[in-house]
Amino acid sequence: MGRIVLGAERGGERRYRPSPWDLTHRQLSVPDALLDRMDIAQALAVIDRLWSAPLPRQHARTDTGTAGPGWEVAELETSEDFWEDCSRREEAREQVECDREALAARLAERWGPPQTFGLYSVLERTMEGEELAEPWASLSGHVVDLTVWRHEEAGRWTGLGISQWDAELPFQLLAVVTDQDPP
Repeated sequence: MGRIVLGAERGGERRYRPSPWDLTHRQLSVPDALLDRMDIAQALAVIDRLWSAPLPRQHARTDTGTAGPGWEVAELETSEDFWEDCSRREEAREQVECDREALAARLAERWGPPQTFGLYSVLERTMEGEELAEPWASLSGHVVDLTVWRHEEAGRWTGLGISQWDAELPFQLLAVVTDQDPP
């Protein structure tokens, strides 16, 4: 996949200077109105706040998402819904996946390589009536997998996931911080 050339011109020649902010052709192809564009610096600030603040003791709606005892989920990015026009659904999914990958790369610079935690088995277990810890049980109903980091010293997990409750509903890039181990 080619990259858009960003850099200074010198003697009529355009030089490429790599930057973590470079955009791919695919990222530039999505119409501006398609997504509430994620600002990576703002997303990192939200994750830092979630990670460093005490975890909630009760269920609540927060300024960035939802929370419960020992966990908080922030909505970092939300696409349009697809009730009227589903033609841009695949583009929106790809864009949110690209944004998750870009954010995961920045977090991997801090915390090392992440793990991928699939939530399908958690969904199956909850469907069979097993009561599992939150936020894992609830997330399994609308998130396929999470990119996760374990912070042993803090006793916490941080994760990034893509949520979609149904085909007509928007995609959301979520950040999760919890002290509950995955089931």
